[in-house]
Amino acid sequence: MNFKQSTTAAYIFLAPALSAIFVFFFLPVIAAFIISFTDFDIYTLGDISTLRFIGIKNYIQLFDDPLFFTALKNTFYFVIMAGPLSIAVSLGAALLLNSKLVKFKSIFRLSYFIPVVTTLVAVAIVWRFIYHPRFGIINYLISLFSIAPIDWLGETSTAMPAIVLMSIWKNFGYNMIIFVAGLQNIPEDLYEAASIEGASGWQKFKSITIPMLAPTTVFISIITMIGYFQLFAEPYIMTQGGPLNSTLSIVQFMYQEGFKWWNMGYSASIAFVLFFIIMIGTIIQLKFQKNTE
Repeated sequence: MNFKQSTTAAYIFLAPALSAIFVFFFLPVIAAFIISFTDFDIYTLGDISTLRFIGIKNYIQLFDDPLFFTALKNTFYFVIMAGPLSIAVSLGAALLLNSKLVKFKSIFRLSYFIPVVTTLVAVAIVWRFIYHPRFGIINYLISLFSIAPIDWLGETSTAMPAIVLMSIWKNFGYNMIIFVAGLQNIPEDLYEAASIEGASGWQKFKSITIPMLAPTTVFISIITMIGYFQLFAEPYIMTQGGPLNSTLSIVQFMYQEGFKWWNMGYSASIAFVLFFIIMIGTIIQLKFQKNTE
């Protein structure tokens, strides 16, 4: 089989998957982008002739909407708080599991990963009970120190930190597995050579582990940022975006505009603003990686 024949065969085998991606991903994305320049609403669903092209009016209205900036601020707060903490916890757990001092590693790895594969809705409901102002276990524990009960999900100052804590617990196991794989790919000879030179554990971590894990860390940072910018289920189930919109995320705002108020064109414009924010964040992280190499 020559090169041309092998290439043709490859395209034939890829055609079903590429066709499905085009039909179920690219076409809806293109359609949503077009809709973002229209006034597509519930009336358009009944009569397509009412659809009007309004240009960038949705985007202008979006950047003049105080609720959008509230959702944007909340989302950035969540990403900035939960992202680094989740990565740090994941790395710490990976270092622990990769240590020769720890026994029964498979049991610990399984127990840390269970929250990742558990349904998010179930996790959020359980954590609502954990945060319950009267019967929650957290308030019970702090009451042992004579601290008054706190309405964790009912106060604007504690609602988002409570969601951050739950999200870290839910997601760190996935990044931990990736970090463990990265740690196991670091040659043991480097650590042995450093030990011969008299390097301490911290010096090994700073000079060997961190640099060798850089590509893994960048990958985890990007996928964590993308996932956390799409925050939706946690505040939707636990707080409904409250209190006083203090946990309203961009995706939840987009959902409300699209499926509660049926402003589909406006909702599509929110989706593409979020897309460009994520794209810019990804480019910045890749540039940062290239500059540090």
